Amino acid sequence: MEFRIARGELAEAVAGAARALPGRTPVPVLGGLLLTARAGRLTVSGSDFETSARVETGAEVGAAGRVLVLGRRLLDICRVVPEGPVSCALEGTRFTVKAGGTRFGLSTLPYEEYPALPAAPADYGVVDAEAFATAVGQVAVAAGRDDTLPVLTGVQLRLAGAELTLSASDRYRYAVRRLEWRPGAAAGEPVEVLLPARRLLETARGLARCGSVRVLLAPGDGTAGVVGFAGGGARTLLRRLDGRLPGYGTLFELTGASVAEVDTEALAEAVRRVAVVAEANSPVRLDFAADGGTLLVRAGYGDDVAAQRLPAVLCGAKEATVAFNPAYLLDALNSFTSPGLRIELLGAGQRALLGGTGEADGHRHLLMSVKQLV
Repeated sequence: MEFRIARGELAEAVAGAARALPGRTPVPVLGGLLLTARAGRLTVSGSDFETSARVETGAEVGAAGRVLVLGRRLLDICRVVPEGPVSCALEGTRFTVKAGGTRFGLSTLPYEEYPALPAAPADYGVVDAEAFATAVGQVAVAAGRDDTLPVLTGVQLRLAGAELTLSASDRYRYAVRRLEWRPGAAAGEPVEVLLPARRLLETARGLARCGSVRVLLAPGDGTAGVVGFAGGGARTLLRRLDGRLPGYGTLFELTGASVAEVDTEALAEAVRRVAVVAEANSPVRLDFAADGGTLLVRAGYGDDVAAQRLPAVLCGAKEATVAFNPAYLLDALNSFTSPGLRIELLGAGQRALLGGTGEADGHRHLLMSVKQLV
C-alpha cells in the first residue's frame, strides 16, 4: 500500500472518520481507523458499533491496499505534519507518514479483528446541509445526558411529506424545530427515528458545508437499523435508539397564557450578567410589567443580588413573574437566531413556551419554570 495526498485533504478525511471513534474502549481495534487506497481514491473509515463514519477523498495511489492504525494517534500526526504533499506507505507491519523532511511511523492493528461496517441504507431524501446543522443544534440542547434513560438522550426525526421535524426533551424542557426537505422516490408514509443527540450533532456539523445532505433510511429496519447522512465524500451511519419521545402536542398548548416579547440577545446577555451572583441551582427571575413596557431580570439572595431592566411588551396581563434555571434558560435563548423572542407564560412553576418573532423557522422551546422565586 502506498499513496500520496495533500496534507489538508488527509487531515480532513482523518478528522471526519475519527468522529466515530469511541472515547474509551476495551477492544483495541475499535480505536483504529481503516485506510483503504485504490484507483486514485483514499477512504478512511471508523466505527464504534453504534456509529460508523467514512470519508473518501482523492489521492495518488502507487499501490492499492488497506491498513488499520490507531485513529487518535494518526489524527495527532495529521495536526502537526508539515504543509505540502504527504507520502504514506505500509512497510511490513509499520505505516509511515512522510512530509517536509519529517517522518512518522505507526504500528498497525490486526485488520481481521476489525468488525464489519454496516451496509448503508438507500437514499430517502435530501435536506439543506446548513439548515439541517442549525436545526439539530437548536434541539440537541434539550436532550438529556443521563445514559440510564437512553430514550431521552436522543433527537427524534419525523419525516412526513416535505417537512422534517426534529425534537428532543430531557423532561424539564422540550425543543422542536421544523424545516423543509426534499423526499425521494422511496419516501412514503411518515417515519419517525430516534438517534443519539451528541452523535447526530457532530455529524450535522461535519456536513454543514456540503451544500446538501442525503438522508439514508430503510423505514422497515426498526430500531435495529441504521440511519445515514451523506454529503460530499463523507458518510456517517447512526444506529437508532429504542423507543420514542412523548408527544408534545398538548404540552405546547398554553391556553390563557400571557404573551411577552423581548429582544433575544439583550435578554440572553442580561441573564448571563445577573447569573454570576446566583448560587448553584438558584433561579433567575423575570418580572414583566405591562405598564411602562419593562422586564426586570434579577438573581441572587440577601445582599448578593444583581438586576437589569430591559424594554419588553406584555399582553394578556398587567404583570407576570416567572423564574428559570439560568443554564436551561441560556441554552434556550442561545438556540434562537431571530432577533425577537416571544414568550408564552402561564405563571410560576408552570410551562413557558419560547418562539422567535419575525421568522417562520418553526423553532419552539418549552421550559418548566421553578416554583420558588428569588
